[in-house]
Amino acid sequence: MFSKNFKSLRFMLLIFLVTTFLMNYVLINAYIPSGSMENTIMTGDRVIGLRFIRHYNRGDIVIFPDPDGGGYYLIKRIIGLPGDTVTIQGGNISINGTPLEEPYLKETMRKDETFSITVPDGGYFMMGDNRNDSFDARYWENKIVYEENITGKAVLRYWPVPSFGPVS
Repeated sequence: MFSKNFKSLRFMLLIFLVTTFLMNYVLINAYIPSGSMENTIMTGDRVIGLRFIRHYNRGDIVIFPDPDGGGYYLIKRIIGLPGDTVTIQGGNISINGTPLEEPYLKETMRKDETFSITVPDGGYFMMGDNRNDSFDARYWENKIVYEENITGKAVLRYWPVPSFGPVS
C-alpha cells in the first residue's frame, strides 16, 4: 500500500516539477485584458508565448513587462527594429521612408498623429493593432523595449476554442 502511494506521490511531484519548469522557462500563459490588439487578439483571449525565442522580426507579437514600470505585462506588435526610423504622419507609418503595409490593422489610424523615432541598437518600437485604442510606445515615457526585456513571442491563441490558431 505504501509503495503504491509513494509512486503516486512521485508521479505528482514529477508533473509539478515539469509544469513549473515549462511555465518558468519555456512557455508564457497570457490573458488579454484589453482591446489594444484587436482584431488580431481579442479582449479575453488567452495566448501561449515561447520564452526561449531571442530573434525577433518586424510584425512579431511579443510579451514584455510595462517599460514604464506599471508592474504588469503587455502584448504588442514589433513595428520598429534596431536602427529603423519609424515615422507616423497622416495616419500612415513609414520605416526608413518606406510605407509599412499592415493588413492586420482593425481600422485606419487617426490622421492627426505625427511622430518620429530612431530605434537604438538592441531596442524595438511596439504598437497595438487597434491603433486608435492602444496605449503603446507612442505614449509611453520609455518608448523603446529592449531585447533583454522581451519575455517571449506569442505563438498560439488557445482560448476561446472557436478561434484556436496561431497568433500572427
